[in-house]
Amino acid sequence: MTGRYILKNGLHVAHEGRVPVLRQGFVAIEGGRIAAIRDDLSGTEFEGFEPIDMSGRLIIPGLINSHTHAVLLVLRGTVEDIEGNLVYQYMVPASYLLEPAERAAIARLACAEAIRCGTTTMVDPLRHVADYAPAMIDTGMRLWLAESCADAVTTEVGSGTYRFDRDFGETFLIRTQQLIERFHGSEDDRVRVIMAAHAPDNCSPWMLRQVTELARKHGLRRTIHLSQIISEKEQVAKLHGCTSTEYLAANDFLGEDLLAVHWTFCTKSDVETLAQTDTRLIHSPASMSAKGPHPLPMKAILDAGVKIAIGTDNMTEDMFQSMKSALTLHRGAYGRSVSPMPNDIFNYATLNGAEALGHDGIGSIAVGKCADLAVIDMRTPVMAPRLSAISNLVHYGHPGIVTDTMVAGRFLMRDRRLTTVDEGAAIDEAQAATDAMWARFAANGGDAPMPARDAPFSPKGARP
Repeated sequence: MTGRYILKNGLHVAHEGRVPVLRQGFVAIEGGRIAAIRDDLSGTEFEGFEPIDMSGRLIIPGLINSHTHAVLLVLRGTVEDIEGNLVYQYMVPASYLLEPAERAAIARLACAEAIRCGTTTMVDPLRHVADYAPAMIDTGMRLWLAESCADAVTTEVGSGTYRFDRDFGETFLIRTQQLIERFHGSEDDRVRVIMAAHAPDNCSPWMLRQVTELARKHGLRRTIHLSQIISEKEQVAKLHGCTSTEYLAANDFLGEDLLAVHWTFCTKSDVETLAQTDTRLIHSPASMSAKGPHPLPMKAILDAGVKIAIGTDNMTEDMFQSMKSALTLHRGAYGRSVSPMPNDIFNYATLNGAEALGHDGIGSIAVGKCADLAVIDMRTPVMAPRLSAISNLVHYGHPGIVTDTMVAGRFLMRDRRLTTVDEGAAIDEAQAATDAMWARFAANGGDAPMPARDAPFSPKGARP
């Protein structure tokens, strides 16, 4: 339930322009929003508010995960160590092989992990979203959900076949319309829909037009995987004789409302086009670096002033890992530089994420904004000693330093205890779903090799 709280005796992150700074003050929360931030709350105005002592703690804006696939947590610890076309040989098949209740179980666990990481917002495009959306919504997270649209038959691409089928594509457009009608603006606008075209290689010009028209009709943001994998680059060149960015530009798909994810194979010319159109980069630096540093043209992106937000993508919801990876990769673009600074990376996960989503009520702490907050324990080894809390947080932070997570004035975690998810049950149910999916994959996975896994545990002869 949304409560009325006074967060007292702590520090909080305020933004002066785009600079996150630490400030003292009482933070009053009512009706799901920040009602006041004051040095002194004496008097009767806030009688009836529950006081919560935040001594030794830092209140930050809830982290915004601008690109994730909660259900693909089913692949954790597997495809990171496999060569091949991971998207079409593993991710797409997994999304189809799961049963509806299994998708919900894995998505629920993903939300539990996100809450423990201080994440309050998740942007989640995938398939069969209606199967797991209610489970995610019930956790109290702020969500942007999307059915990834494509009219190439994605289940066939893993075997090397690109076949476009308009009826196949209509399936996702119908599901998207149903998502909009059922979920967009629900839960007091805590849940929204975002339009998603899966990728340039599996979306024809017709599909790109359909996605854009639906977005314009309903006033929605859009997202797409852009220049993600080599098979995409090769297929777009084969079909259209150009890069993925040039293909999207020719079909009027770029723009400031587009959250374009990855940019692995973008050229410098592509970056110039994307910057000129104010298209946003959603970078998932940790997941894209599982086999070595993500080789996108980062220096050109930073030099062009592209607007950047970050996400976790697959197999994890750990935004601390994403922030650390972004800092390393983006600095590496300049050859062991100290640019960008931790403040910039922190903004990727807060202010920039809110701006990418077109939501001015999240991403920072200010009167009138949504009470989407995370609380950091400053009396933990990684946060001490300190001169700059933001520097410590970005360089060394991890989920264990988060004590509380709140969305719209409701605690989803309080004093390190999840309040909206039965964590033990979520782990068990997600494990059962994962085991069932991989059993089906073994029977239906074609030529894609099975990942290595632990031998079945047997307690016989086990030593205490």
